[in-house]
Amino acid sequence: MSKNASPLKWVPTLYFAMGLPFVVLNMVSAVMFKDLQVSDAQIAFWTSLIMWPWTIKFLWSPILELYKTKKFFVILTQVLSGVLFGLVAFALHLPSFFAVCIALLAVVAFSGATHDIVADGVYMSELDNENQSKYIGWQGAFYNLAKLVATGGLVWLAGRLFNKFSVATSWSIVFGVIGAMLVLLGLYHIKALPCTQVPAKSGSVDKVMGELKEVIVSFFQKKHIWYYIAFIILYRLGEGFVMKIVPLFLKTDVAAGGLGLSNEQIGLYYGTCGAAAFLLGSLLAGYYIAKRGLKRTLFTLCCIFNIPFIVYAVLAWLQPQSMWIVGGGIVLEYFGYGFGFVGLTLFMMQQVAPGPHQMAHYAFATGIMNLSVMLTGMASGFLSDAMGYKWFFLAVMLATIPAFLMTWFVPFTYEDKPKSEIQKS
Repeated sequence: MSKNASPLKWVPTLYFAMGLPFVVLNMVSAVMFKDLQVSDAQIAFWTSLIMWPWTIKFLWSPILELYKTKKFFVILTQVLSGVLFGLVAFALHLPSFFAVCIALLAVVAFSGATHDIVADGVYMSELDNENQSKYIGWQGAFYNLAKLVATGGLVWLAGRLFNKFSVATSWSIVFGVIGAMLVLLGLYHIKALPCTQVPAKSGSVDKVMGELKEVIVSFFQKKHIWYYIAFIILYRLGEGFVMKIVPLFLKTDVAAGGLGLSNEQIGLYYGTCGAAAFLLGSLLAGYYIAKRGLKRTLFTLCCIFNIPFIVYAVLAWLQPQSMWIVGGGIVLEYFGYGFGFVGLTLFMMQQVAPGPHQMAHYAFATGIMNLSVMLTGMASGFLSDAMGYKWFFLAVMLATIPAFLMTWFVPFTYEDKPKSEIQKS
């Protein structure tokens, strides 16, 4: 496909395929293991620990520059992840299902992290800065649409299947559907994904190690890099704490401090109005940034991203049974998530990644971001057990304060002009 082909033919599907494994491992698996009577602490710890490849993916990113093309690895990892999810569907019926599933999901994590590297590489190499800003909303929308499809539609589907099948069989069907979706996306991208990159020639191990050293050293030599690292970590700190706990909180009985929702209710709230609000937020943010510029809008984006987490503190303290209140709170939080997340993504692309090792440095930056989410997720189950949902969600709001401070003062290394100013000059 030509480089001039519309990005709308591949950006939405590429980032949906990127988001699906991450969301399934990070959130859907937590609901599944909860249904299978695994404890909250075990769920939060292990489903966070297996996210480690998203933190260290920069270590093998130079290798992906030396062999084949980015498109080749995109398709390979999509099909591989699909097959592995199919194996999880079978493993749910084994006596030691938890250990086997965690092992398989850990391999999915490695495949998914590799997919992230090359998918972002395609986006940055096939689109110029103007189009990166233009389509960042679509990128963010469909990456997180995977979150809504998975935590909404697929969790809802599991709940419906409980009426006819056992819990294990119901979740086997769901994971079979996930696997089939990724395989089909891989087949679609054989023709839909652009590839103007010349296939790389194989390189030596010494060359790979030298490249890796250069990637790491040059990353830490970037201007303002330590401020940027702190900014990346703190921007999503609050989200890292709530990500694992929210679905568990929604499912936990009212007597134990939760909301006592069924899988169908969780899926309905996430997958209907929440989906529309999220997509609207992501798309509006993309055009908002393109018009005003990232520097002018970043603090607003940070506020809209972090402040709505207070919804879960309110729900924990009031424990409302009204579907309008619970659903409305989720809608508000998801709109903020969609609107604010694209700001961090574009900041890493345009302020952290630029340079000779753009793809690898973006992978490094997103790895640091996911380290924050992973470590907070690992601790979240123990903290929520110790504090209770009410005080836990209040503590999360305190954890968002450093993000506001870092965002207000964050310096920009590269010029940031909105499209309107470029046209005037």
